[in-house]
Amino acid sequence: MFHKEGYRIITITFIVVVAIFLSVHYSINTAWLKYSLWSIGFVFLVLILQFFRNPKRNFKVHDQLVLSPVDGKVVVIEEVFEPEYFKDQRLMISVFMSPINVHVTRYPVGGKILYSKYHPGKYLVAWHPKSSLENERTTVVVDSPEHGPVLFRQIAGALAKRIVNYAKEGDLAEQTTDSGFIKFGSRVDVYLPVNTPVAVALNQVVKGGLTVLAGEA
Repeated sequence: MFHKEGYRIITITFIVVVAIFLSVHYSINTAWLKYSLWSIGFVFLVLILQFFRNPKRNFKVHDQLVLSPVDGKVVVIEEVFEPEYFKDQRLMISVFMSPINVHVTRYPVGGKILYSKYHPGKYLVAWHPKSSLENERTTVVVDSPEHGPVLFRQIAGALAKRIVNYAKEGDLAEQTTDSGFIKFGSRVDVYLPVNTPVAVALNQVVKGGLTVLAGEA
């Protein structure tokens, strides 16, 4: 199963790869070169298919918990100053996604969407300390009945060239449903009240919509 954001790219890639296969078949007689080019085209198609995959998962809503919005690895757990919306100290949990991770972004909590804003910016590597404030990014705040306003920020990485954000202010967000997609490498930061119990550790691998980041059951 593939995410809708990938349909166009998958179709174009498939057409290009088929064209390359046919061109190589009819224009190159050297066996090793022919098979090498076919292999490169096949691997490229597989990588595109893998990037836009959207596997079916058995999601369960947990209002008292904050779930990971994305697949990846926890790279930051620290108290920081959040300058855009809260303008105070918050607990930040950051999840880094490599190009081989599922890149669907899901709502970590449910509630009313209070804020949704896109910011153009740079394309520093996603783990760069300044990427949260200088890279292309979107900021979304959801008013959770359990935790109050929860902010999560999609951040483009060095390879990411488009952030898709579905969140609209005033709408109701349902935990685990799609809130967006980041194409080709990225990071998501989640900002919580400083006293929120953390349920993950640094370098832990997490799954979007399944792994508990914070909160108490």
